[in-house]
Amino acid sequence: MTFICYPKCSTCKKARDFLTAAGFEFTERDIKTQNPTEAELRDWHARSGVPLRRFFNTSGQLYRSLELSRRLGEMSEDEQYALLATDGMLVKRPILLTDDGRVLVGFREADWSATLRVEAGQRPEAKLRLDA
Repeated sequence: MTFICYPKCSTCKKARDFLTAAGFEFTERDIKTQNPTEAELRDWHARSGVPLRRFFNTSGQLYRSLELSRRLGEMSEDEQYALLATDGMLVKRPILLTDDGRVLVGFREADWSATLRVEAGQRPEAKLRLDA
């Protein structure tokens, strides 16, 4: 699994703790220093089953400063992918890429538990691998 996050984000920390407590091995990728490419974003969106709008970090400062709540409706999907690829801080996080091809966007513990089939109270050790 690949866990794409911003290490300083409190929601990302909760998601990391969830994965670790559930015993999952994952590779962590910093969304700010390793910005997703347009091709990656297109692929993740196609596999996620969620609207492209869900890939935007609507609570971020950059989203607000660019007035994207007003502008997104006027943009084509191609323009939205291109914009998301310019700065990882525009992208909703965390994103989890599972080994079986699923993509989870944003952390909702109930959704992640159901998708990953995690039982309540499961707490085996997990191993963390950081990308260089």
